[in-house]
Amino acid sequence: MLRIGLVDCDTSHVVAFTQRLNHVGIAAEQWVDGARVVAAVPGQSLVSPERIAGHVEQLRGFGVEIVERPEDLLGRVDAVFIESVDGSVHRERALPFIEAGLPVFIDKPFTTRAAEARELVEAAQRRGSFLTSASALRYAREVQDVRRRRDELGAVLGADTHGPASLHPRNPGLFHYGVHAVEMLYALMGTGCRAVRCIREEGVEIVVGRWEGGRLGTVRGTRQGVYAFGFTAFCEKGVVPALIDSRFYYRDLLKTVVGALESGQWPLSAEELIEPVAFQEAALTSAEQGGAEVSLDEIATASHQAGQSAS
Repeated sequence: MLRIGLVDCDTSHVVAFTQRLNHVGIAAEQWVDGARVVAAVPGQSLVSPERIAGHVEQLRGFGVEIVERPEDLLGRVDAVFIESVDGSVHRERALPFIEAGLPVFIDKPFTTRAAEARELVEAAQRRGSFLTSASALRYAREVQDVRRRRDELGAVLGADTHGPASLHPRNPGLFHYGVHAVEMLYALMGTGCRAVRCIREEGVEIVVGRWEGGRLGTVRGTRQGVYAFGFTAFCEKGVVPALIDSRFYYRDLLKTVVGALESGQWPLSAEELIEPVAFQEAALTSAEQGGAEVSLDEIATASHQAGQSAS
């Protein structure tokens, strides 16, 4: 049984994940075997500090040990989940555990800069340690069904995804909540996006990505009116429209992560972790430039230069 430690408790995910892993306070059909949350660090938050105390109280009720500092997890756990809502602190939170050789899962957003995403991936590769990150929407059953039906449907030629995209300065642009729709898009389209264009209004933003081979993928992030998570996948042999059923995506994310931890194999490649961050960074740059097209190569070059400056 893998022992999981949580870092930062300002997201409801710490409760939802613990319920499923520890088989407490939730229906048996939601249970995930193979791992248990044993300890958590409350942490601090610049996004939702008011939520920490309530989540910590719930975790204590589930039998989770509350420790003061991230380093207090060392020796207590077999893997760490970085749960900060604030993606801009994920590098800082995760790097010491990666360097200590502990497997790490980073909740969405992986980071808010492609340079930091690449730094984390390269650190894990050097250390030979496990690293992954994902929105639960990547593993929604409707999304995975398109992937499973590849022989029937043929290749995905394009996809439109949609979901809420509320804004917060700590997670600029799509990083705050639009990341879910981005993750769905990448689960359907795969890597290989070359350039991004973003049109932003107060209540909505539309991001169009150009993939190699002439494929187009779009994200619609809404901030007004009713929203829903969903997509339309345009395949060689069929068109698949879907609204996401929210009941099981946490369970299915955790099953994927726990299974990967048990095998030691990363469920996503290095580029599958890095490129969605570059996509979101390019979309933010495009919005700031009035909708100009931004190449992901430009983001990668800037990331490389930033890494050289930091070193």
